[in-house]
Amino acid sequence: MMLQDPEFGEVIVRKNPLSKSVRFSVSPSGRLQMSVPQHTSDFLVKRFLNTNRALVREKIPLGKPENQRARDAKKKILTRQAKEYLPYRLEYFAKLYGYQYERCRLSHAATRWGSCSSNRTISLNIGLMQVPEILRDYVIIHELAHLNHMNHSEAFWREVSMHDPKYKEHRNKLKMFSPGV
Repeated sequence: MMLQDPEFGEVIVRKNPLSKSVRFSVSPSGRLQMSVPQHTSDFLVKRFLNTNRALVREKIPLGKPENQRARDAKKKILTRQAKEYLPYRLEYFAKLYGYQYERCRLSHAATRWGSCSSNRTISLNIGLMQVPEILRDYVIIHELAHLNHMNHSEAFWREVSMHDPKYKEHRNKLKMFSPGV
């Protein structure tokens, strides 16, 4: 649920069946996030926010509402670009090097550029659209190599190096960027 607040902007409210109390935190987008017990009414959520406004202001490092909106707009643009580019680039390298995956999924994880699951789903972060193409290609090759090696063993890195001889350089350059949007 999303709650609109005049001071904090959009507040994310998550109803958690395991929660016994209300907790405040900052979401990856910089928004105020409230975790509340499952059956907490909207009225009580708003009331709790209002009675704890000063505490939230003092203790929680929130982003400005206008920054949240700018981030949302950027995420929307990157998602559109990623949908138009990443699945096709993944398919290109899969065919070129003889890999077979089940599906491609786009994500906006805060800490990962990509992942490969045991059910052969490759996830690629929309944040890849903000890095140079050679680094995007490195991530795609890295995730495709995980189809054969679900670890970072020597055999895995040998396979990556067969398709990207400069993978160490690319890996280091990628560290200068953040996958979060």
